[in-house]
Amino acid sequence: MKGQSLLQNPDRETRNALAEYVCPNCSHKGLLLFYEVNKVPVHSCLMMPTKQEALDFPCGDVVLGFCDRCGFITNVEFDPKWSAYAPNYEDQQSFSPTFNKFALDLANSLIEKYDLHDKDIVEIGCSKGDFLMLLCELGNNRGTGIDPSAVVGRVKSKAADRVTFIQDYYSEKYAKYVGDFICCRHTLEHIHPTAEFISTVRRSIGDRLNTAVVFEIPDTVRVLKDLAFEDIYYEHCSYFTPGSLARLFRSCGFEVTDLYRAYGEQYLLIEAKPAANPSNKVHPLEESLEELTQDVKHFASQIGKKLEHWKQSLEQIQAQGKRCVVWGSGSKCVAFLTTLDTADKIEYVVDINPHRHGKFIPGVGKQIMPPEFLKEYKPDRVIVMNPIYCGEIQQMLTQMGVTTEVISL
Repeated sequence: MKGQSLLQNPDRETRNALAEYVCPNCSHKGLLLFYEVNKVPVHSCLMMPTKQEALDFPCGDVVLGFCDRCGFITNVEFDPKWSAYAPNYEDQQSFSPTFNKFALDLANSLIEKYDLHDKDIVEIGCSKGDFLMLLCELGNNRGTGIDPSAVVGRVKSKAADRVTFIQDYYSEKYAKYVGDFICCRHTLEHIHPTAEFISTVRRSIGDRLNTAVVFEIPDTVRVLKDLAFEDIYYEHCSYFTPGSLARLFRSCGFEVTDLYRAYGEQYLLIEAKPAANPSNKVHPLEESLEELTQDVKHFASQIGKKLEHWKQSLEQIQAQGKRCVVWGSGSKCVAFLTTLDTADKIEYVVDINPHRHGKFIPGVGKQIMPPEFLKEYKPDRVIVMNPIYCGEIQQMLTQMGVTTEVISL
C-alpha cells in the first residue's frame, strides 16, 4: 500500500513538525505532517486516449500537513506546475439523477434566498457550466463562467445566450466580472494559495457590500472521522473544515452569514458577504481546534487498518476468481486504486458519463466502460465509490437485468 500514517511511523518523527512548511491559510510556520501517499497521478480527471499514456501519466506525492493555529490541512508536496486544467478535464456530474436533484434544489434555494432574478452572476471554476446555466435559466439571470476546462456549447440551456464563458483561471484581471452574486463550487480545494485567492475575490468586490458569495467544497471533518482515504488525492491540495474555512473568509475581509453541510454531509457550503470592518462572528458549526486535532490524530492512528481491510478484500476477491468492477471513474476511484496499490485486482471501471467511455484512467490504465457493459461482463461484485449513488446504481442494474453484490466505500 502507498498510503501510510506519518504519526505512526517512528522513522518519520523528525518530519512531524518542520518549521519550513508555511500554512497557506494563515502563514503560520510549522505544520504537523500526518499522512502520506507516494507516487499518485497528478490529475485524476484528465482522460487519456490510450492505456500506455494513462500508465505513463506524471505522478507526485501527497503529504498532508495540519496547521494547529487555524485548522487548515494542505499537501506540502503540491507542485502548482501540474495545475493543467483544460477542456479534457472531465469532472461533469450532471449525468446522475441524484446529483441533478441536489443541484436543482441548491439553485432554487439560492435564487430564493438572494432574490436572484434578472441579476448578474459569476461562477468561478464553473467546469462545463451546468450549475451556472441552471441559475440563469431558473432566475432569468445573466452569467459569466470562468474556468480553463469550460466547453462552450456542452450544456444545452434556454439561458445559453445569456451566459459567457472565459476559458482561463480566475485572477484579478477578471475583477470587473463581479456582478450581484459570486459562486464557486468545488474549486477552492484545488487551489494552494488559499488566502491569496480569497483575498483576490474580496478585492474584486471592493465596496460593493451587497454582493453575496457562496463557496462549496468537500468537508474534511467527514474525511477524517470516516477515514475516507478515497477523498485524498493530488489535485486536492487544500482541505477545509467548517472552522478553518470560516476563519479564512473572516481573515480576508468577509463576514460569514451561513455555514452548513449538504449532499449526505459530504459537502461544506459557506455563504458570506464582504465586510467593511473585520468580522468576529463565529458560526455554531465551526469546530474548535482541540476537536479538530483529535480528528487528525484519529485519522492518523486508524487509517492503516482501513487500508489493510480493503487491500485484503480485493485480494480475496481475486483469489476466489470473482469478477469485480468499480463504479465511478473519477477522483475517488483513482485514489482508491492507487492508494491501495491494487489496480491489478480490478479489471474494469464503469461510469455513466458518456464523455469518459473508452478513455483510460490516468495512473491506473483501466478503460472506462458504460454501464451496459455489465450485462455481458456479469460481475460478482460492484464497488461503488460514493454511497450516495447506491440507490440509482442498483436501479440501473435491476433495469439491465444484472444481478450482483453492490457494496460502497
